[in-house]
Amino acid sequence: MGGCRSRFIFLLVVYFAGFATAIYCLAPAPDQQSYQNSEKGFAHSALKSDEFAKSFNIKMHQYLGYSKDAAKRMGDYLKQKRDDG
Repeated sequence: MGGCRSRFIFLLVVYFAGFATAIYCLAPAPDQQSYQNSEKGFAHSALKSDEFAKSFNIKMHQYLGYSKDAAKRMGDYLKQKRDDG
């Protein structure tokens, strides 16, 4: 039962992360960019997107590590309670 719940939570996290990424990519650029520097603006935007993707990836792996650790501790706790009772 816990495996299904953790998979469901993982899928929700992935779904909302994808949704947030789509919103970030589709958001309009700030008005400060001029049309003359559109190529420079696009390159800067692409680099900014790459930085965001890298930082997001790092944080996602950290949270997945935390969730795996929490799931393992919960499994150990439940096994201990089952064996005691």
